[in-house]
Amino acid sequence: MERIEVNVRTKEKDTIKLTQVEVDAANVNTQAEAAYMEANGYKVARLEAYGSIGDQLDMIYKDQVNSTSTFKDHVASVKTAHPKP
Repeated sequence: MERIEVNVRTKEKDTIKLTQVEVDAANVNTQAEAAYMEANGYKVARLEAYGSIGDQLDMIYKDQVNSTSTFKDHVASVKTAHPKP
């Protein structure tokens, strides 16, 4: 494996061969990230699916004004679509 370093002043590029220690460290990081996403990926998916705090507050307000359950229904659908492992 190699990495490319660029001198910001001269724009010169250098290709540097990684040591085995650097390669092993990169592999450990990749494995750790994969394990984290396997255990916690649903959290990331839920955060994206819930929408912004402003949108959530707007749903809650409109539910109160209109006596609806849009927010509760939305939360339930997100939790169903992205269950905990």
